[in-house]
Amino acid sequence: MPTEIERKFLVQGDSWRSAVESESRMLQGYIATNQTATVRVRLAGDRAWLTIKGMMQGPSRSEYEYPIPPEDAVAMLDELAVSSPIDKVRYRVRHGAHVWDLDVFAGENAGLVMAEVELGSEDEAFEMPDWAGAEVTGDGRYYNVNLARHPYRHW
Repeated sequence: MPTEIERKFLVQGDSWRSAVESESRMLQGYIATNQTATVRVRLAGDRAWLTIKGMMQGPSRSEYEYPIPPEDAVAMLDELAVSSPIDKVRYRVRHGAHVWDLDVFAGENAGLVMAEVELGSEDEAFEMPDWAGAEVTGDGRYYNVNLARHPYRHW
């Protein structure tokens, strides 16, 4: 079973910007959510994915991801999403031996900047960057599915 292991942190300052390797704007919406899984559609430029994620078990969860035609993603976001799509720019930033994903949110989640690092195991060591603030790995408010339903701007 494919497993995603990631740790999430709030971002402080903007010193990370000098290390950006790539960036892409993303729209993502949720088609279905329940206690055990979420189904997400993500559109980034001319690429799109359908992703099914299991429930978090600490920093781990099952994850299945499949490429889909971008025009299908647009239709799903318009017709099937259960709430407004998340709008964000994802920046890839190398720090130490890891590449971090930094998400700068727009729209109803403007003002929120989060970083996540994917790991090979739950106990894998990683170098903490100076721009990484409080860890929010287990805080459900920061899951994208919850940000779609309860945007950061309204907290």
